This record gives sequence, C-alpha cells and structure tokens, in this order.
Amino acid sequence: MEYHNPVLLQASVDGLNIKPDGIYVDVTFGGGGHSKEILKRLGPNGKLFAFDQDEDALANALPDERFTLINENFRFIKRFLRFYGVKSVDGILGDLGVSSHQFDVPERGFSTRFDAELDMRMSQKNDLNAYRVVNEYDEVNLKRVFLDYGELKNAPALARTIVEAREERPIKTTDELKEVLMKYLPERVRNKILAQIYQAIRIEVNQEMDVLKEFLEQSLEILNPGGRLSVISYHSLEDRLVKRFVKNGMFEGEPERDFFGNFSVPFKTVGKLIVPDAAEIKENNRARSAKLRIAEKI
Repeated sequence: MEYHNPVLLQASVDGLNIKPDGIYVDVTFGGGGHSKEILKRLGPNGKLFAFDQDEDALANALPDERFTLINENFRFIKRFLRFYGVKSVDGILGDLGVSSHQFDVPERGFSTRFDAELDMRMSQKNDLNAYRVVNEYDEVNLKRVFLDYGELKNAPALARTIVEAREERPIKTTDELKEVLMKYLPERVRNKILAQIYQAIRIEVNQEMDVLKEFLEQSLEILNPGGRLSVISYHSLEDRLVKRFVKNGMFEGEPERDFFGNFSVPFKTVGKLIVPDAAEIKENNRARSAKLRIAEKI
C-alpha cells in the first residue's frame, strides 16, 4: 500500500538516543518508516514494538525477529506491552494525527478532496463514526465538537444548521455535509474552514485528545529513567497537550514543589522545538504543520 515519506524521520529517531540493546516503541506504525529507521540503529538484542489500530497498516509489517506489530490503539500501550512481558522501555516515538494513506483513500472519508460516506474511523472496529456524530449528536454536543476541536468561532451556527438540515433528511456523505454548510464556506477560505470542520469531527470520532492524554500518562509510567519520548504533532490542540505534559508532567494546574521549593517534574526537555525545513515541506506536504518535541525521563 502507498504510504508517504515519514515526517521528521532523522530528527525524531535521533531524539530517542537509541541504545543498541534497548527496547523501543513506535506507537503510530503506519507505513513503517520510523520503525525501519529505529531497527537500523538497534543491535541483534534490541527490540521494537509498534502499534497501529488501522488494519491497513498490517500489510506493512516488517520481517524482522526484533519487531512486533500490535494491531491496537496506542491508548492501551501499557496493557499490551505487559502482554508481551515488557514492563519498561527505553524510548517511545509517536507521529500523531492521520496517516497520509488514510487521507488518500477516498472511502475512509478523511479528506476534503473526495466525496465519500461520513466515516473518519482510524479503526474500522470502532462503533462511532462521522455519520453518527453529524446525524445523532444534539446541537449542544455538535457545538462542543466544533468549538473544542475545530476552534471555530461560528460553532453554534454550524451546529444549528446541521440539526435543521438533518430534519429534512440524513446527511450521509462528505459532499452533502459541505452543501449543508456552504454559506459558512466563502471561497477564499473554504479549504481552511473545511479542514477545521473535518478535524473537529475526526477528533471526536477517534477520541484523539483522550487517547493522547492516556498515552502520555502511560509513557511516563513505562519509560526507564533516561528513556526518551519523541512526539510529532500536527495541530495546536495536540501540541499544547504534549508541550505542557513534557514541561511539568500534567495537563492542568502546577506541579508540586520539593522540600527546597523547586518544582518536581518527571521530564527534562531535550533541545528546542523542531520543525521541518523548507526542503522537507516541499517534498512532503504533510510535514508543513509538524512540530517535534523530545523529552527525557528524569
């Protein structure tokens, strides 16, 4: 299957500071680009576990004795590593968001470029899909989705318009959704607003913010002291959570102070925020909004 070039490949894997005999996890396997680079740097006794909830990704499994691919959501990282007898690891890499492959398969419903049934599930095993969000959520919850996850100021109007339109007939496809919301899509900013609307629905369908929080908390539990966390995010909602967690180990509030009045934090940040250069963005359009943060467990 066609999977595009992995984003920030060298920088994200460099950030793991790989030990040849260490145990590492790639929680967003996709086309396997980051995993291949990790395996190149591992010795014969090293181990790599990868997660991907999308069954399409299983076709890319790597024929290497050091590699195990787990077809599950990475919110269950701790549970499934324990199933394989692993309680702690030396590094974890996450390339968040939707894979290029998922965007490029029209029937998955992720892309604004194609007409398709409202789906947007990263795993076909999930019950909740975009059709149910658009057609079954009440106005209050639709407004919440558009406001919290799309950061759309006209979220109340979008929600009200959808509720009124579906009283006539269900909204079944991406094009029908565009048609219903067309008065809020002026041509000069149409693609930008559509991307925000799709992002909001997709995040709700896949519970992406909850998944990210659970993953980060578990990463802290299973990383060895000195272990590295390398995370690539693609929008401000993800990046804010990652930035705040690696800074002080929490999503809200302030960390506790120790006896000497110093903040007690579980990570130290490694280097500065890394973004792709112009050459990578030109070669891989998906990289344009990528932000890489690296942290080391204290």
